[in-house]
Amino acid sequence: MKLVTWNIQWGLGCDGRVDLARIVDDARSFCDADVFCFQEISHGFAPHDGHDDQPARLASLLPGYAAIFRPAVEMRDGDGSPQVFGNMILSRLPVLQVTSHMLPWPATEVRSMQRQALEAIVATDAGPIRITTCHLEYHSHEHRQAQVGRLRELHEDAVKRARLTFRDATDGPYRTLPAPIGSIVCGDFNIEPHDPVYMDMRRPFTSNVPAFVDAWTARHDTIPHPPTTGVADHVQWPQGPHSRDYIFVSEDLADRIVDVSVDVETTSSDHQPVAMTLGG
Repeated sequence: MKLVTWNIQWGLGCDGRVDLARIVDDARSFCDADVFCFQEISHGFAPHDGHDDQPARLASLLPGYAAIFRPAVEMRDGDGSPQVFGNMILSRLPVLQVTSHMLPWPATEVRSMQRQALEAIVATDAGPIRITTCHLEYHSHEHRQAQVGRLRELHEDAVKRARLTFRDATDGPYRTLPAPIGSIVCGDFNIEPHDPVYMDMRRPFTSNVPAFVDAWTARHDTIPHPPTTGVADHVQWPQGPHSRDYIFVSEDLADRIVDVSVDVETTSSDHQPVAMTLGG
């Protein structure tokens, strides 16, 4: 299975042009992924998307992929038209289940918005895999800390739930699925590798639940993670190139990692895409 995660900044390139076709072309040239996880997808916020229905547009640009969009932010403009902003998963592997998780949004005096984690369980030749993509708060360490805590809770609950002996084989909404062989959480975490919240994400669980590992580190050991922001956009990222986008996998998937790479050449967004290949 091949996966790409990318904060596409609603298709806004470093040249100031919004171009979703360019995003898809660059993503597929980088990696012919089975699953694309995109963050910052917009519809109804005209300064971002120019009234384009970006979820529908991305779906049309990737025929053969199941397109799953769920908003983190959902508002109405003055005319009552919807305005949505969130995450998207596009999968050419069979999708077994979709869940949208709203992440903590502490009431602190800081510029912030509702954040969300979009989860899909997909069928692979090796068995089902739970894939979650997220975009954590940029402006607040406290928010990111709470949001990583919730991602860990969701993982722990999912693993424990999969171990329950109760099974429902009907075709109704109580139907239970085969237990996933592991979990992936990817996206724009807005943390750098030295951030305590990055360490929090990788902390062992007190229960018998597989911890998360950074897929890059699991594959490349001590080689530093390539930068995923500030590579070409030096106005928004004056601190220069650094990493804040990651693919974390549960320990039970770590031995399946074949490759992890970062495209440091594309300038189609202010972020760089990260790709991972899992073996059988």
